[in-house]
Amino acid sequence: MTNKMPFRQVHLDFHTSPAIPSVGESFSKEQFIAALRAGHVDSITLFSKCHHGYSFHPAETNEIHPGLKFDLLDAQLEACREAGINAPVYISAGFDEKDAVCHPEWLVLGSPSAGADFVNEARYHLLCYNTPYLDKLIAQIGEVMRKYNPSGLFLDISDVRHCYCSRCLASMRQKGLNPKDPAHVREHGEQVYAEYCDRVEREVRKYNPDTKIFHNAGNITRGRRDLAYRDTHLEIESLPTGGWGYDHFPMSAAYVRTLGMDYLGMTGKFHTTWGEFGGFKHPNALRYETALSLAFGARCSVGDQLHPSGEMNMSTYNLIGAAYREVEEKEKWCTDTAPVTDIAILSSEACSPRNPRHNNADTGASRMLLEGKYLYDIIDLETSFEKYKLLVLPDNIIADNALAQRLGDYLAAGGKLLATGESCLNPEKTAFAVDIGAVYEGPNRCRPSYMIPSAELNMINGVTPYVMYAAAQNILPAGGSAIFASLAESYFNRAPENFSSHQHTPDKPGSRRPGAVFNGSAAYICWNVFEDYAIKGSLCLKELVTNAIEMLLGGDKSMTVRNLPDRGIATLTDDPAQKRLVSHLLFAHTCLRGGGIEVIEDTVELRDIAVTVRCPAEPVSVTMVPQMQPLPFDYAGGMVSFTVPAFTVHQMTEIAY
Repeated sequence: MTNKMPFRQVHLDFHTSPAIPSVGESFSKEQFIAALRAGHVDSITLFSKCHHGYSFHPAETNEIHPGLKFDLLDAQLEACREAGINAPVYISAGFDEKDAVCHPEWLVLGSPSAGADFVNEARYHLLCYNTPYLDKLIAQIGEVMRKYNPSGLFLDISDVRHCYCSRCLASMRQKGLNPKDPAHVREHGEQVYAEYCDRVEREVRKYNPDTKIFHNAGNITRGRRDLAYRDTHLEIESLPTGGWGYDHFPMSAAYVRTLGMDYLGMTGKFHTTWGEFGGFKHPNALRYETALSLAFGARCSVGDQLHPSGEMNMSTYNLIGAAYREVEEKEKWCTDTAPVTDIAILSSEACSPRNPRHNNADTGASRMLLEGKYLYDIIDLETSFEKYKLLVLPDNIIADNALAQRLGDYLAAGGKLLATGESCLNPEKTAFAVDIGAVYEGPNRCRPSYMIPSAELNMINGVTPYVMYAAAQNILPAGGSAIFASLAESYFNRAPENFSSHQHTPDKPGSRRPGAVFNGSAAYICWNVFEDYAIKGSLCLKELVTNAIEMLLGGDKSMTVRNLPDRGIATLTDDPAQKRLVSHLLFAHTCLRGGGIEVIEDTVELRDIAVTVRCPAEPVSVTMVPQMQPLPFDYAGGMVSFTVPAFTVHQMTEIAY
């Protein structure tokens, strides 16, 4: 994929209360440019209007911040032009606290009885796009385009809203929708958001056909391509310490890269999250997080927040520079590349609107495959299955007639399938809708139950009952399929009138039944193993799944990696124009600080990482980059093998052929 976005962006937040005086008084073009150069920055998002609702430039359609005496946005844009730095412009779309206070009738009401609290809570209030506020917002966007003609617009806090304000109620009734029906409220919210997006697009295109537009909702919803395609590109807001966690970006990028759009990964310099003045990550955290973006085919963005004085914090830009200096050295191996993937996870979120954002099935599946060093995408139902060697259906993918037909065709064409829990059941949940080597008998009554692996699996703790906390299904093998794990029931479920020990009863002798089966082209595991792994993280769950994957893929993997710890990440990209593959190895030691913030601080040198990669031709060279250190290698049977002698945080290896 050709990603045309800048590699080294900063998102410069500037949410500044009207109660703060002397805004921008310490701004200096020279100091601003010096900070960006220290940070090796090639793009920076600058503010037209913040969440408080005021503009940082004179405006006919808005009020300039009362503490600002000059056009700060223009001064920043002029500095960027002089330094050759790209500069999209930020407009707070969903929040405008000034207007929220003056026009409470413009607020989103999330329920019929909701109301705004302007007395007890210090927070922003969400505005409804189905009110005159939208006219004002569109006028503000038009003025920014006319006066500054930015390369891009970042419109924040923009998503589909479910609103019960008086205008939305009237609009629903006029359109024949019932405000008492949640589905109708959702439908109306979709219509309002679509109208907002259409009006933004029309207004921007009056002035520039090429201006980039991104509507930020803090997450890219899997399965909602219609929402993604409202944007010209995607910015994956994913601050690991700010509430997103280290699972979020790999999952989001593994999905977004299947959409054919330019995208970047946005982390932050903060110890916690947005709005933190005086909070700093260790440079090693940013080194890892920006490298993670590169490994998943994304460009990089780091969030900062400008002090009201307008002076750039040099500690911040020295911190950012520690990461972006390395990104700059690596860019040539991360341009015009495509991910190499063997496996597709069919997203639980994408398959059902009832499945929540960050649902456990998707999280557990992504986490397991990352830890297993498998090459995978996360896909929706619009993606072709045929490009993948193995399709994983995590826990709750119900197969209607259309999906059952696609799965049958995929298996008939030689594809491999791994299903777990309720996946592949028909909508009535009475039978499997596709042949996965099992006959369905109904849900199992035990919570928890126990998994007993076959001896061939070589589980690290041997053949013994392993507790399985998630729900399970009762099955029988079909068509000569082999059983590779059994389900053992407990004596009884825990209840006030009938319990044993501190947590649950043990397995009941003689209660075994089939738990996991394999028929050569499909494997089925009866437990919700991915949900269980997201919540409990038991080793036996990952061992069971990785054994199933190895049975299905065998030696048909595009890359294998040995000696990289479980928290290590391995990806592979292809650059056919340059006739090279590039492997990415990453590792960061994380620890929990305070009330559960996952922090990266120390680097750990890893040694002797053995890598084997499927190569389309015999390699000419294998080289650690950007160090340009040649490595010895072996080539046999279409596979090139080499050992990375040592690395810290991130190492790329070019395989030229």
